[in-house]
Amino acid sequence: MVGHDGVGIGDFVLLEVIDKDHFMQNLEKRFSGGCIYTYIGEVCVSVNPYRTVNIYDQEQVNKYKGREIFENPPHIFAIADSAHKVMKQQGRDTCIVISGESGSGKTEASKIIMKYIAAVTNAGGQQEIERVKNVLLQSNAILETFGNAKTNRNDNSSRFGKYMDINFDFKGDPVGGNISNYLLEKSRVIYQQPGERNFHSFYQLLFGASDSDLSKLRLKNKVDNYFYVNQGNAASVRSISDRSDYKATQSAFRTLAFSDHEIDTIWRIVAAILHLGNVKFRPDNESVKLDDPGVLDTISGLLSVTNQELRRALCERVIAAKGEVMAKTHNEAQANYGRDAFAKAVYDRLFSWIVQKVNRAINLKDEESSRYRQKTTVIGVLDIYGFEIFDVNSFEQFCINYCNEKLQQLFIELVLKQEQEEYQREGIQWQNIDYFNNQIICDLVEQSHKGIIAILDEACLNVGKVTDEMLVEAMDQKLASHNHYSSRQLKPMEKDLKHKEDFRISHYAGKVTYNINGFLDKNRDALFQDFKRLLYSSSNPTVKEMWPEGAMDIFQTTKRPLTAGTLFKNSMIALVKNLASKEPYYVRCIKPNENKSPVQFDKEQVLHQVNYLGLIENVRVRRAGFAYRQRYDLFLRRYKMISQYTWPNFRSGNDKDGVKVLMDEQGYSDDVKYGKTKIFIRSPRTLFSLEQKRSRMIPGIVILLQKQWRGAICRRRYKKMKAALTIMRVYRLYKMRSYFQALQAIFFNPEDNYWNVSSRRDFGKSLRWPNPPLVLRKGVKNLKAIHERWRAWMIIKRIPQEDWPQVRYKVKACDALSNKRSYYGLSRRWEGNYLALNNENSDSVQYNHTINNIKNKDKFKKVLFSSFIKKTNRFNKSADRALLVTDTGVYKLDAKKLNLMKRVLSIQEITGVSCSPGTDQLIAIHSSLGNDLVVALEPRDNQDRVGELVGVICHRYFEVCGRDLNVNVNMHFQCKLGNKSRSVKIELSNEAQSGMFKKDGQNVLYLLPLQNSNNLINTKQAMQ
Repeated sequence: MVGHDGVGIGDFVLLEVIDKDHFMQNLEKRFSGGCIYTYIGEVCVSVNPYRTVNIYDQEQVNKYKGREIFENPPHIFAIADSAHKVMKQQGRDTCIVISGESGSGKTEASKIIMKYIAAVTNAGGQQEIERVKNVLLQSNAILETFGNAKTNRNDNSSRFGKYMDINFDFKGDPVGGNISNYLLEKSRVIYQQPGERNFHSFYQLLFGASDSDLSKLRLKNKVDNYFYVNQGNAASVRSISDRSDYKATQSAFRTLAFSDHEIDTIWRIVAAILHLGNVKFRPDNESVKLDDPGVLDTISGLLSVTNQELRRALCERVIAAKGEVMAKTHNEAQANYGRDAFAKAVYDRLFSWIVQKVNRAINLKDEESSRYRQKTTVIGVLDIYGFEIFDVNSFEQFCINYCNEKLQQLFIELVLKQEQEEYQREGIQWQNIDYFNNQIICDLVEQSHKGIIAILDEACLNVGKVTDEMLVEAMDQKLASHNHYSSRQLKPMEKDLKHKEDFRISHYAGKVTYNINGFLDKNRDALFQDFKRLLYSSSNPTVKEMWPEGAMDIFQTTKRPLTAGTLFKNSMIALVKNLASKEPYYVRCIKPNENKSPVQFDKEQVLHQVNYLGLIENVRVRRAGFAYRQRYDLFLRRYKMISQYTWPNFRSGNDKDGVKVLMDEQGYSDDVKYGKTKIFIRSPRTLFSLEQKRSRMIPGIVILLQKQWRGAICRRRYKKMKAALTIMRVYRLYKMRSYFQALQAIFFNPEDNYWNVSSRRDFGKSLRWPNPPLVLRKGVKNLKAIHERWRAWMIIKRIPQEDWPQVRYKVKACDALSNKRSYYGLSRRWEGNYLALNNENSDSVQYNHTINNIKNKDKFKKVLFSSFIKKTNRFNKSADRALLVTDTGVYKLDAKKLNLMKRVLSIQEITGVSCSPGTDQLIAIHSSLGNDLVVALEPRDNQDRVGELVGVICHRYFEVCGRDLNVNVNMHFQCKLGNKSRSVKIELSNEAQSGMFKKDGQNVLYLLPLQNSNNLINTKQAMQ
């Protein structure tokens, strides 16, 4: 159940106390616990997690598909599924309204909803439906590229409003759609605040296009070269990869059937705008001239217009009056204004054309339109900008906040309407709810003749010079008595308002101060007709198509176009009317902090959003005296197990009667109301109590069902298996008994004691075990292991315990050197620490002192081996040294003073050991550090100690690393000295009086004297 899922309360309606403190406490608790979704009835509150969460895979889709909203923990999938289910089952149009401020995750929420709808549709795998789904998903990539930008609040902020209608057939599969866009932030094309970027499309082109493509567009991938994109100083964004996004956009263009010519034209227009930002003017008497005329050649080529016509449109304006045509030259300010207006208009027209092109790709085709005209239903998805309060708020923020006022008004009205209609349907008495009605603010903005937009339009229509200051004065005169409007002139004590520059509106979300500068120009949204005729005359048919009004004759009189404010107001009224005709679902997005941190929860900032989204009022409206309501059949199905009269089935009446019996038995009758089709529960405690009782019963029911089913399965199998099991059991016993009898005959003979294994010299090692039956194969392995351990104990118990360590070393040496080296000292006693013996080392006292110092420093426990050696190094120089092997590593000592020279390597750093098959004392200890230790042991008694050293190192390596060490026995072997590979060879020489090292090019020779007959014979035998 969603109400209580372990992390706070999953539905705010079920809070015991509904106020800001308890609301915020529950929201923070769920965010800290990783639960980013919480319900208010059927409204989903989504907190941006600012991290990747694994809750959108196919398993989650299956979990929410076709389920009731209360059956699973809160999730945006449940909202999408409810909208799709109502649309499919009831044939009613639905819409999902996603709202919240910039950076709260609205765009991601809309994409998640689209992906869910795509995942649960087209079960039949029809190709056309799959195409529509892909087009719907791919359209997001294109619209984000050309309509999104990095702001100081969000790296991927939507700078336009988007409403998408998805058409579904009678089976609930998508067959088409339509996208409407609202108020693209055109001013961003020419200006960005510090830390912000222009639209993504500019940077994708500069950083993503190939060098050859950029060369064709006369561009370089240096943002600093272009004024329209370098003002924010934020070209590089860690969370954005413009190169990969450019590839995704190109792929999306092709998926949506954009032709190569159209794609090329789009990027040519984007490049032209970049170059247009570098156009500069200088005064020339009463006109202007271009600083760099060469830029015009580039722009005219990209737009496929003539250089002369472009120059004329930028530097002068053609006016037609009384049948005559006059050319009026611009001054520098007018030329700059015209250039910027031209850039904004070109990008805005490009964006609108792209949206139309996308709509043509996803709209129903002609034959399908007639086929589905009477059968299609719609799900609308609205992803629109949230309420904005900046340090400086201009015309764009005014329009955006007006939009949110309209949506908030719709939200409250629809929620109240739904509640009232449900109460009337169910016969429950309606309770009046106090809430703030923001109709008065909407009227302040949109009312005819009196609203701010009407005053703004009137100022734009006036003949003569009308300034922004005059606009403020007009607003002050007409709105002086309005409680939600103020300015410095009306309220002189509000010192934070600038005189004749600022005005303030008390929105439902809070007070917002607007700066009047630029309101008139932005509302007029004027573009000289010269630019429209210029682009209509383009030889590029795509560019020409974008400017159909350019075909008008210069003398043709046209009606004054509607202002930007009026157009936006009309579009908002139409949007609200469209949404009001559908079954609404809401996703309210919240931004937890400004730092994009996945753990920080800024209470003040979140509370501000909670207030302007009206969430607490929504909870009060939804609660309306009752915390929970549910259909009788669903309620009885969920809770029937807690009553003996309704479990397992209620047969004494209808579902309503069963619910009454259940609630009467549990003692909750005073806390509920019974409607016609639903039960209404007043207190959350009652619902939680029901849930707790249900939770206590569920394990027993599950166990009962499991028991019954498992019993049925077992009984079904039992009859089939009983005979087979009996035969198998008897046969196995027979085979086991036969095997043990044969084994006993081999190992024990009661008549002859010598025949018993305990009396044999090898303790039964040579005896051959009989082949075991299948049933005893694993057991016989254990028996053999037991016998081996017993035999080993019988052998080793004869050896004194103090000699056991050297036995272990000899076993390791035998494993490594057996059948490889002729002699390695198995028959003698292995002392290990030879340098501690007086007969080996005359200065054993100094040696022991050195050992104690090393032990105190390196904390090793025991010396395993020590001996005098002769070593060679990477410079092919040999020297007398002493070798020390401890339980932690290998050390090198000075042969005379017996002082520590250095620790060569640790046990873990040893990678192998190499020695010869002869009786020489040469040995190489290989290291992972790239510098092996190549030495010849020099025992005073001429005993062979190579085997002992190999056994010690192999045994200790196995103890430390858990695996056997590689031992190489060969007359020639490779080693590394100074990270260079060297070959070590053993040869006999009359030059050597004793074993000695000699350089042989890049290799190492170890020479043995011919006088030593043993060395000679054994070495020759080894060579053979």
